Amino acid sequence: MIKLLIPACLLFSLFTFEGCKEAPKESKVLTKKVTFTKEATGVLKKATTDSVLANLELEIAEGDYETQTGLMYRQSMLDTRGMLFIFPNEIRRSFYMKNTEFGLDIIYLNATNEVVSIQKNAQPLDQTSLPSDAPAMYVLEVNAGLTTKWGLEAGDILNWQRD
Repeated sequence: MIKLLIPACLLFSLFTFEGCKEAPKESKVLTKKVTFTKEATGVLKKATTDSVLANLELEIAEGDYETQTGLMYRQSMLDTRGMLFIFPNEIRRSFYMKNTEFGLDIIYLNATNEVVSIQKNAQPLDQTSLPSDAPAMYVLEVNAGLTTKWGLEAGDILNWQRD
């Protein structure tokens, strides 16, 4: 009889203590809307004629976190804006569109702010590598289709200054 009573008591206490556990709390993921911060002004010019192709408000990405995040998690950007990535050296660069929700033109510029190559119409959320054709120290991202609309080509210039 005692042999049956001990397992029964253990089983009873297991159910009693199990029933006293707190229900798991639901975790909420809080998201913060990422907004544009104007940090510089840029003017894209035709190299051959010095004519203005576009005036832009620029947000600057420099440092590891900002350059790795870029325009990720944003839904759109005005055509009068762009993101300028600043790197400490001039090497061949490659970007991709992971977690970027709208299409971009990616403009690679050398240390003298000259366009060395353009990756047009980079597709949202695509992780395909989009390399520069030559070493670049700066990268400018603008909405997809703008470089064609402006007639921007390799050799054209971005003049920019911090606000």
